[in-house]
Amino acid sequence: MTTGADRASGVAKHPPRSLLSLVVVPRAGKSSIAQLADGTFQIRVAAAPVDGAANAALLRFLADILDVPRSRLAIASGASSRRKRISVDGIASDELERRLQAALGKAGSTRHANRVIPTDC
Repeated sequence: MTTGADRASGVAKHPPRSLLSLVVVPRAGKSSIAQLADGTFQIRVAAAPVDGAANAALLRFLADILDVPRSRLAIASGASSRRKRISVDGIASDELERRLQAALGKAGSTRHANRVIPTDC
């Protein structure tokens, strides 16, 4: 069951995995993560959406910022869309939320509209 708090952040519980809803922006200058005013996570990837390159870059980027093996991540839906659901195996939804917030460089659960944290990925 998804709680209201989970929907607002884009993280849903589906034991033994969590689902992350996000928006992907391909062909960005560099890969980065942001949280929009509505709580949705936006991931920018430098790769173009050609032959699955943007999806592969997205999963590599998420594996890096979440500190999980790439093998624990899968695109559950939206492989050919900018709106995607990513399955994260072996991480509870509250831990996933904590790691995403850490990637944003935030303390607590304060949300900042369109705050972008670039990475070297």
